[in-house]
Amino acid sequence: MVVGGLLLAGCGLTGSSEDTGQRPAAKPASVVELDCAERGQVAGAGSSAQQNAMTYWMKEYQRACPGVEIAYNPLGSGAGVAQFLRGATAFGGSDSALSEKEVRVSEHTCVDGRAVNLPMAGGPVAIGFNLPGVDELVLDAPTLAELFDGRITSWDDPRVKALNPDVDLPATPVHPVHRSDDSGTTQNFQSYLSEAAGDSWPYPAKKNWLGHGGSSASGSKGVATAVTSTTGAIGYLDLSVAVQRHVDTVSVDTGASRPVGPTPESASKGIAEARTVGRGKDLSLEFDYGTSAEGAYPIVLVTYEIVCDRGNMPDSLPALKSFLTYTASTEGQQVLPRLHYAPLPKELASEVRDVIRTLD
Repeated sequence: MVVGGLLLAGCGLTGSSEDTGQRPAAKPASVVELDCAERGQVAGAGSSAQQNAMTYWMKEYQRACPGVEIAYNPLGSGAGVAQFLRGATAFGGSDSALSEKEVRVSEHTCVDGRAVNLPMAGGPVAIGFNLPGVDELVLDAPTLAELFDGRITSWDDPRVKALNPDVDLPATPVHPVHRSDDSGTTQNFQSYLSEAAGDSWPYPAKKNWLGHGGSSASGSKGVATAVTSTTGAIGYLDLSVAVQRHVDTVSVDTGASRPVGPTPESASKGIAEARTVGRGKDLSLEFDYGTSAEGAYPIVLVTYEIVCDRGNMPDSLPALKSFLTYTASTEGQQVLPRLHYAPLPKELASEVRDVIRTLD
């Protein structure tokens, strides 16, 4: 790789506010150096939760490195993993780490190697709702479980009222909305319910939705559309999409002194409770969804870029390493809070860059 360009980063967005939900900054962007690949085409697919971050990263990188083309298709984590394991993409995006079975399958895709999970951006799984006249809503894990499983059917249910004593809750039917596609966001939300709601959520944490009732929509944007167009709806989605689509969000009663809403800062505190459980170059994380730490939002995820530790596509490898090094860099991470994501802890981001340098 050679130093091939200047990256505009840190003080503004390259796209329209419609792309990212942000207004372009009035001040000129700062200039930093980027180690560009000379050429290459890098295709990725997967998590829709990271779409807004990926859109920003791609525009900034390609502005600095015009010889490289980056493409990302936000099909959902399940489809992104499947495409990567078929060898159709250079990297997959997923909001949950690969299963042991998927790692074994990757040994056929990654010549003399296997797939590894590289954390790249964190964030909260927001719970969006649509109740005209209600601007603030507090729920806890057992109540969320029963709402999404169709066991609480009206918004004036005593269990919801008990958490919102000062709110005039209407007798509106509850319309839960879940993802129709296999999704790491679904897996993280069900992991939270499994751990924090106890017996109120009897289902395992899978990428496919296992609760009963409700309607479905594809991707976080589909969930946002369904929630905003249906009175009484509640759904789970990426925070950046919730902000972009003006979806009201729930604060979660975790047992701390006050309920916690979804923000990049509260998600960072939740992610700080995680520990690395991957082996070797794999940096997959395990979260404490039952945390009651002050100010820590418990429904969090980290979106991973999935690559081969060895056996990556030779034609795209230099560009892949260059691009991912940027996304994990200080410049790539520092913009994330303005896009409603949580940056990686500095030590973890450094570990990710160290692994990227060794990819072959």
